[in-house]
Amino acid sequence: MGKDYILFLHGVNVRESKENESNHNYTYANKLFNLIVELVRQKDPNRECIKVPLYWGDVNQSALNELLTNLKGSSKWNQLWFQDFRQKQILQFVGDGGLYISRLIGSMAADQLKKQTFKGLKEYKQGDRLHLVTHSWGTIVLFDILFASRWDNQEIPGHQSVKDIRDNLYGIGDKPKEGIRLASIQTMGSPIALFSLISINGRNANDESTHDITPGLSNLLKNLTQGGRELSWLNFIHPGDPIAWPLENVIIKLIPNSGSYVKVEDVLTSDSGLLNLFAQTPLIQQTFLALANGGNAHGSYWENKDVAQRIATNIVTV
Repeated sequence: MGKDYILFLHGVNVRESKENESNHNYTYANKLFNLIVELVRQKDPNRECIKVPLYWGDVNQSALNELLTNLKGSSKWNQLWFQDFRQKQILQFVGDGGLYISRLIGSMAADQLKKQTFKGLKEYKQGDRLHLVTHSWGTIVLFDILFASRWDNQEIPGHQSVKDIRDNLYGIGDKPKEGIRLASIQTMGSPIALFSLISINGRNANDESTHDITPGLSNLLKNLTQGGRELSWLNFIHPGDPIAWPLENVIIKLIPNSGSYVKVEDVLTSDSGLLNLFAQTPLIQQTFLALANGGNAHGSYWENKDVAQRIATNIVTV
C-alpha cells in the first residue's frame, strides 16, 4: 500500500522559534497531524502518513524589521494607540500577505518552499498519494506557486523553483504524467474565493491577470480526474472566522463543468467555549465582540477534532 504524504502550509503571522527554524523542525501543524494520524489508524492500521510541513514565516522578516524601524522613527509614533497590536498583529498579518505578492519576497518564498517540498517528498514512490492542507493565506501562496502564470516569466528569480515544484506534481508542469498524484485538498479559513475577482472568466482574454490561478487549476483537475476519478476538496469554515469564505459555487463558476471531476464541499466547523457561545446566540453573532474573537476562530482549525476527522476520512477513502 502506498504512503500518504500530508503537506501543510500555514497562513500569515505564523512564527516558529529560532531553534525550530534553524533545525527545520516546524511544529505549527503537529496537533492537527497527530489527530489525523490517530483517526486514520483507527480506520486503517496499515496506512502510513508522512507529515510535510512547509514554512515561509521567516522569509520577509528582515523587510518587516526595516519597515518597523522606519515607522517607529516617526515623530508621531509614540502618540499612536495600540502600538503592540500594530507591531505584532497588523504589521505581520498585512506584511506577510502584501510582501509575498512582490516578485522579490515571492521568489524567496518559492525557493524556500521548493527545498522543503523536495526534502519532505524525497522518498515518495509511484502509488503514493499527496494531500494538501492549507490555512488562510497559505492557500493563496500554494495555489499561486502551482498555478499562477506570473511564474512563467523567466526573468522572475523564483521561476526555476516554481517550475521544479510543478514538474514534480502529477497533472501540471512540463511533465504532467509524472510526479506524485494529488489525492485530496483541504483548505481551512481560506480567502481564496475573493481571488476569483482576478479571474478572466467572463472578461476579455486580453485582460488576463498574471495572478489568475484559474487556467492552471483547471488543467490540474482535468488531468487528475481522467478515468472517472473525482477529487475531494473540503473547505473548512468556522462561522466566526471573518477570513473564511465559501467555495462550492465559486469553483463551479471559475471552472465550468468542474462538478464532473471535483467535489468541493464547504464544511462548517464549531468549537467549545466562547466561540461556541457565539455560534448558539444569534444576537451576539453580529456584534463587535464576536468579530473581536475572529482571530481565535481563524486559528481554531489546527486543534479541531472534527476537521481532523473529515481529513482522515478523505485519506482513507482515496
